[in-house]
Amino acid sequence: MLRTVARQAVLRSRGGEVARRAMSSFVVSGSNRTSRARGSVAGAPLVMSRGLKEISFGGTTETVYERADWPREKLLEYFKNDTIALIGYGSQGYGQGLNLRDNGLKVIIGVRKDGASWKAALEDGWVPGETLFDVMEAVQKGSIVMNLLSDAAQSETWPKLRPLLTKGKTLYFSHGFSPVFKDLTKVEPPKDIDVILVAPKGSGRTVRTLFKEGRGINSSYAVWNDVTGKAHEKAQALAVAVGSGYVYQTTFEKEVNSDLYGERGCLMGGIHGMFLAQYEVLRENGHSPSEAFNETVEEATQSLYPLIGKYGMDYMYDACSTTARRGALDWYPIFKKALKPVFQDLYESTKNGSETKRSLEFNSQPDYREKLEAELQTIRNMEIWKVGKEVRKLRPENN
Repeated sequence: MLRTVARQAVLRSRGGEVARRAMSSFVVSGSNRTSRARGSVAGAPLVMSRGLKEISFGGTTETVYERADWPREKLLEYFKNDTIALIGYGSQGYGQGLNLRDNGLKVIIGVRKDGASWKAALEDGWVPGETLFDVMEAVQKGSIVMNLLSDAAQSETWPKLRPLLTKGKTLYFSHGFSPVFKDLTKVEPPKDIDVILVAPKGSGRTVRTLFKEGRGINSSYAVWNDVTGKAHEKAQALAVAVGSGYVYQTTFEKEVNSDLYGERGCLMGGIHGMFLAQYEVLRENGHSPSEAFNETVEEATQSLYPLIGKYGMDYMYDACSTTARRGALDWYPIFKKALKPVFQDLYESTKNGSETKRSLEFNSQPDYREKLEAELQTIRNMEIWKVGKEVRKLRPENN
């Protein structure tokens, strides 16, 4: 069984082999700030360096920027004359805003007065008239405007916000949605200011949690306009300031396409669909709810997926039982063949704007919250997730 992986993962003797194999797949070069990670490439010793790196995968070279390049003191000096106006206090606004504040930067929040986000900001210590303002007042005060409103709200507020983005300001996004699909959103950034993007690869809650743990989330950055000649370094610095551990470059177009595609695929929609399909087949064949949930979700999320994240899928094949290994090797090509056409259709739907149109149309409806809640309630009422609620209570840490 695949549970063998969990037992073998604790064997420290595997650590060196895993690290060497993982490191052998790419070449790293960088500054002389040496970290402890070591491996080998083609038999030669390899030292991973802190700071700017160039990583080559299959002939493609990427530059990665690290938090070590932007220590807190450097951030404070770089942004000493800036007021960062963060508008929107949802998931990303919450995480990025608190991290900016904890890093000592001058940041203010802009949200609709007395709305739910205003009340949430008050609870987090933002002070009306000092660090908490109405959206448009915050935009006027900010030299850097971080537009973290929802995609639909960005489209709705743009006619009022656009005239306030005067020369000398910087416009910041965490998603390429609005400017890339400007024909639908009507959000066309000014051409005379820097326009940048920092996209953390996780929810705002994760951005905050990893920052508080002293780690940092991985993020991408992109530049739409570089009027000052400093847009790239500004984006890299802001990425670290909001809680990133390392940053890689992309484009607005690639960010939004990969993000929408990933959310609907392996990150949320696709994985949920696979969970449901496997669970239902087990139940239809007489397995108990507890067994079906454990074999489908609990073992995956609590035992196997964390190991894949830490060591890689190749480690899973090396570490699991011979029976599990044989079955996985036989069946993954079948799943790939069946699913790839679905993913191809999904990517095309993302690229041609169909997903954007659907999102804007739904989220702009006056009763969208009620409709969304009805759909989410359907998920909450599914047997698989009701079982999951009970199974989680049995975890040792919850007893």
